[in-house]
Amino acid sequence: MTEPLILEPVKPADACVIWLHGLGADRYDFLPVAEALQESLLSTRFVLPQAPTLPVTINGGYAMPSWYDIKAMSPARAIDREQLEESSERIVKLIDVQRAAGIDASRIFLAGFSQGGAVVLHTAYLKWQGPLGGVLALSTYAPTFTDEMELCASQQRIPALCLHGQFDGVVQNSMGRSAYEHLKQHGVTVTWQEYPMEHEVLPEEIRDIGVWLTERLR
Repeated sequence: MTEPLILEPVKPADACVIWLHGLGADRYDFLPVAEALQESLLSTRFVLPQAPTLPVTINGGYAMPSWYDIKAMSPARAIDREQLEESSERIVKLIDVQRAAGIDASRIFLAGFSQGGAVVLHTAYLKWQGPLGGVLALSTYAPTFTDEMELCASQQRIPALCLHGQFDGVVQNSMGRSAYEHLKQHGVTVTWQEYPMEHEVLPEEIRDIGVWLTERLR
């Protein structure tokens, strides 16, 4: 298992963002974003884990960095739930490592792009039972969310920022909006923000993320 990429801040770390990349990418994918955010988040550590290399059914069984297998694209994503659970458990262990290093759980954030975002949403709201600083869900969806899901009080208190492209042809805007609506309906303080982009990340979006994180780390 490849170790996470860890970006230490210029000041002693008192907060942490664990950031998951998307399908087919790697732990270096969001390094420039983390470096940009650390210019203002001077005491925030960034942990960038690497997904395992797995065969992906929708890509003809080709093996690539993947948090879980996607078996079909429509009408909704058919996924390997067991693999998603395994990835989620890895994130829980990373949270525990940061807590053991002295970071309060209320100052630990989970962020994820696309498939990584799906793991982050599942981890924060269906698996983790304690406090967290918040969730950043970028161009993603929530394949494990249902109308019947129940959130405990600590999960409801985890704020979320959902960001999505208006022209996303990979993860449709409506899929991201559905995840947002589920959180809203279940009592989570969640913000929806969309941008005139496809399945990507814009500088404006990163600035908005920086503002959101700064407000919660005062």
